[in-house]
Amino acid sequence: MKCILGKSKVKIIKGDLIKLALVGQFDVIVHGCNCFHTMGAGVAKQIKTMFPAAYKADLMTKYGDKSKLGTYSIASVDNLNLKILNAYTQYDFSGSGIKVHYSAIKSVFSDIKSQYSGKRIGYPKIGAGLAGGNWGIISEIIDKELEGEDHALVVYLGGV
Repeated sequence: MKCILGKSKVKIIKGDLIKLALVGQFDVIVHGCNCFHTMGAGVAKQIKTMFPAAYKADLMTKYGDKSKLGTYSIASVDNLNLKILNAYTQYDFSGSGIKVHYSAIKSVFSDIKSQYSGKRIGYPKIGAGLAGGNWGIISEIIDKELEGEDHALVVYLGGV
């Protein structure tokens, strides 16, 4: 299924990103993080629970370091041949307003294309949930940066 948002054409899979990763649907999953080792809500919290190595990778980065924006830490789940990327797409997590940095989204996905070309990549609405970003803008950035790659937005339909 494709969803057209502006000029963007994002492949959409309805389901649970983590469950799909566990059954081998993806080689790489990406989720948004802040720079303070929180992983306390949304998809990040689920990843922290299901894949402790992802949280350990986050903890290996410098706490509160704004220079992490636009980069990611990596955890490997060897028995699944899966990489989990903790994408630093927002600096902070508290307060109202938009916390996502669109330039960080662009940088992260540009690097993902460089490092993981040819892999199956899955992600939630990075930056559009708790970080308050505009999914129309974010999806266009991701589509442009991952042009020609096998990537999909996973829309979770159940309650958390």
